[in-house]
Amino acid sequence: MRVEQLVSEPAYTFGGRPAALTVAPGTVVELSTEDCFGGAVRGVDDLPSQVCQFPYLNPVTGPIAVEGAEPGDTVAVHFVDIRPRRDWAISSTFPHFGALTATHTTAMLHDALPERVWRYEVDVERWVCRFLARSSDFSVELPLDPMHGTVGVAPAASEVIMSITPGAHGGNMDTPEMRAGTTAYFGVNVPGALISLGDGHCRQGEGEVCGTAVEAAMSTVVVVDLIKGVPCPWPRLEDDRYLMSTGSARPLEDAFRISQHDLVGWTGELLGLDALDAYQLVSQAGLAPAGNVVDTNYTMLAKIAKDIVAPQAFDGVHNRLRATAREYLAQR
Repeated sequence: MRVEQLVSEPAYTFGGRPAALTVAPGTVVELSTEDCFGGAVRGVDDLPSQVCQFPYLNPVTGPIAVEGAEPGDTVAVHFVDIRPRRDWAISSTFPHFGALTATHTTAMLHDALPERVWRYEVDVERWVCRFLARSSDFSVELPLDPMHGTVGVAPAASEVIMSITPGAHGGNMDTPEMRAGTTAYFGVNVPGALISLGDGHCRQGEGEVCGTAVEAAMSTVVVVDLIKGVPCPWPRLEDDRYLMSTGSARPLEDAFRISQHDLVGWTGELLGLDALDAYQLVSQAGLAPAGNVVDTNYTMLAKIAKDIVAPQAFDGVHNRLRATAREYLAQR
């Protein structure tokens, strides 16, 4: 088992950057990521509008080039471990960002929501974070469910896309499904694929409704692999129980349609069904969790249980990477 460590300067785009590390397929990579505020928001008095500078938000670590990856292939990113690096994390509201406020594309005459910051206490040993209300004495402990909101590869045609935007390359999808034990698949657009990730969350509700999760700097371990000659039109996810397709677009119903369309096609391929039979099966057995409904594009997922569809996809890559993860964790 080959293990590499990645140290890179923070970046704010997918595409437009050379590889910070090049690895062979099957390599374990240890890395760290900063929170979406770049560590600048540390307490309730640090308003992002005052201590952060646009567009330097949502930094990502990378890119990681995978040897032999070429357009038409698929790279796999398996999350071995994701854990907060600090004993605090941050969430906030913004005046024109979030699902329940006026935005630049949803113009309203009423006043925007106020900018407000919440500081969460994080206890990794007990695996909890504590919500502290700002306007009362209420508090509650929530279990940690660490995930990465932003994961992807370089886009096609030399395009450079800001890290806050999700799309067919991945990016800021903000789905809680991107947790340890999940394998993410991305279609390769450029030689090496150029994988980047960031935007760690201690936990997040589906939809990321207020616009931010419990944002945290993370220590993360991934295994990367390569599937030659197999395309992946939109990012796909696999865990021990489900296969998942993603779609990112505006309006939200188009993100929903993209994810469902991809899952119907994937299900048909795995089971040898025609389009309408696969459509019928997904219609009756599928789930549709939201990723984000706040970013420049919205993200929806379509998921179906593997015991219905297939025990393995992509020739069993997920199971092989799970085995590598177990070996790594046993030796650590």
